[in-house]
Amino acid sequence: MTKYNDTLSQHRRLTILKFLADSPEYTSNASILEHVCNDFGVSSSRDQVMGELDWLQEQGLATFEDNGSFRVATVTSRGVDIAQGKARNAGVQRPRPGS
Repeated sequence: MTKYNDTLSQHRRLTILKFLADSPEYTSNASILEHVCNDFGVSSSRDQVMGELDWLQEQGLATFEDNGSFRVATVTSRGVDIAQGKARNAGVQRPRPGS
């Protein structure tokens, strides 16, 4: 992966975690997460979002269930801490203060 792609992935992961942390029941589906990433200027395809959800689950920051043609993701307590800047993970962009 190039440095640019690594940086984009870190921002995409933070965007996903922050959105999930602010969502009712801390959940959302991959389709909505794709739109959210793109709306926040983090260019993302469906495959990229699915790959990031795989990565986030491997790191213990989110879980997901596949329900037929869509995936529903839920942030973990550790994922919320990272989204709020209370904890760090080298693969996730650290949020700016006050964001």
